[in-house]
Amino acid sequence: MDVSEIVDAEFDMFDESTPVSKLRGAFEESNRKALLITSDGDFEGIVTRRDVLSSHQKSNRKARSLVRPVPTVDRHEDLREATRLMIGGDTRVLPVLSGDDLVGVVRADDILEHVQSYLSVLSAADVSTSEVVSVEPETALGKALSTFRTERIEHLPVVSDENGDEVVGIVSLYDVLEFVTRELQRPTGGDADGDVGASKGGFGAREGESTDLLELPVRNVMTETVGTATRDETLEDVLDTMLEHGGSSSVVLDDDGALDGIVTKTDLLESLTWTDEGRLPVQVFGADLMTELTRDELAERIEEVAGKYRDMRVLEAKVHLHEHDETLRGVPLLLARVRLYTDKGTFMASGEGYGDRHAVSLALNSVERQILEGKTYGRSKKSPGGEELEKMYGWWLSE
Repeated sequence: MDVSEIVDAEFDMFDESTPVSKLRGAFEESNRKALLITSDGDFEGIVTRRDVLSSHQKSNRKARSLVRPVPTVDRHEDLREATRLMIGGDTRVLPVLSGDDLVGVVRADDILEHVQSYLSVLSAADVSTSEVVSVEPETALGKALSTFRTERIEHLPVVSDENGDEVVGIVSLYDVLEFVTRELQRPTGGDADGDVGASKGGFGAREGESTDLLELPVRNVMTETVGTATRDETLEDVLDTMLEHGGSSSVVLDDDGALDGIVTKTDLLESLTWTDEGRLPVQVFGADLMTELTRDELAERIEEVAGKYRDMRVLEAKVHLHEHDETLRGVPLLLARVRLYTDKGTFMASGEGYGDRHAVSLALNSVERQILEGKTYGRSKKSPGGEELEKMYGWWLSE
């Protein structure tokens, strides 16, 4: 199945010279998570809501100061490959090109809704993060922001110990960034000691008082209506709950109603990229040049490198081998280019060596250095069995 059925020809596009203030206004007027940026009419990249909210750029700065490149696809791209590109490129929107022309976008939500019925073969327990980081209602917003950054997460369940560790809300990175940005831009009005409201709220007269804002408790920003799931609930139903609440996560509760995990839309997307191969799927281009390494050895070496990032999961690996004219004692000089698509981003490096083992080893050493530079906490996930995958992906193979 390809993405042609879910390409959206309506999208928001701005030139790279657009002021950041105008981008901020565009986000405030819509629920878009990303805006497409062009340069002289050609697609350049995207600017995300998070980029704008977390930016300290002056409002008269231009979009080019925040733009970042993302993968592109054509309208006949395989749906699973498109999902891999989203995860590897850390984006929830993929521009669709026809030649050099931008003709539409594919969004993560559209992919999930399109395949929702096929998610019924997996449960929340299969994909949920079990080691959940949470905060209390009185935790300061500054502390929450620090937790988002250090844990590399975007959702924090809010738990109250007054009622036996009851989940009383959830706060997202967007909630905090939008609240702080809005209040710093508001010149007057409001009562600093007043109530914020049932779910979200704000204070006036706080322009420039960022320190005071960050000392406010998360209870003033959290969403109290929380989507919940049980461990054995299907992912189809979990997605239903997310869509019903307009959220991008659901907390998993145990039999006693206590916090037991969290499932995000990113988790659902990642489940679409799983394969039933016992070993990491590795695509080798120039496989005829492999005279020393076997595919199993190559996969084992890649998994060993990925393991330096704790629980980072490699979704797919691609290795390109190219032979040069130079030889040493009859062994050709090879260029090895390794690209790893992971749930923490994409890593790519090259290495030149005599023979495939030497060249690949040098390339993987470079990848390993990249991984160690971005070290973060992993996430606990359970991969499904072959029978579940056959049910889940039968439609991909048959269409």
